[in-house]
Amino acid sequence: MIAIIDYDAGNLKSVEKALQVLGEESIITRDFKTILHAQRVILPGVGAFSDAMQNLKKYELDKVIHEVVEKKTPFLGICLGLQLLFEESEESPGVEGLHVLDGKILRIPDQEGLKIPHIGWNSLKLQNDGRLFNGISGEPYVYFVHSYYLQASDPSIVKAVTEYSTVIDASVEKDHVFACQFHPEKSSMTGLKILENFARIQGGE
Repeated sequence: MIAIIDYDAGNLKSVEKALQVLGEESIITRDFKTILHAQRVILPGVGAFSDAMQNLKKYELDKVIHEVVEKKTPFLGICLGLQLLFEESEESPGVEGLHVLDGKILRIPDQEGLKIPHIGWNSLKLQNDGRLFNGISGEPYVYFVHSYYLQASDPSIVKAVTEYSTVIDASVEKDHVFACQFHPEKSSMTGLKILENFARIQGGE
């Protein structure tokens, strides 16, 4: 069972549908026991950093996420879910993130000819042997929707980057914690393969 954390953020249903295509059982929930007993946990989301952190704390899901991480349950953050795993975001000065991983969330720099938010398909440059990308070669295209991007403190956790006005850390992995700035659930066959790879990762690996 894969638990999809419900904190009143958008995009939960599309993640659930992608997992259904893969034949994976999932549940959208904010029930503590269900999340803690799940074999894998996903934190999706679109929206504002401050609103998301406020909702996570309102439902005390921030505590559950830290418990899941400590249990070494495979955990995947998607889009806003990636950003929340870090310390802070320029979008919401003074608001602390979950700080599961070290790094800052910065606004994509303005550049002539490029629109912000960044919406659309971009190719990834894979590096550091990320387990989410097993069986994926070349420079696969995935779908992004974001105005802010990750700059990770530790380059070794970065498994994929993309370029849009700057170099964006597009996917990270540390132990049993994984995250993608892009939307695998909207990234065609490549995205389904990424979700399939996540669904095969065992706790404590």
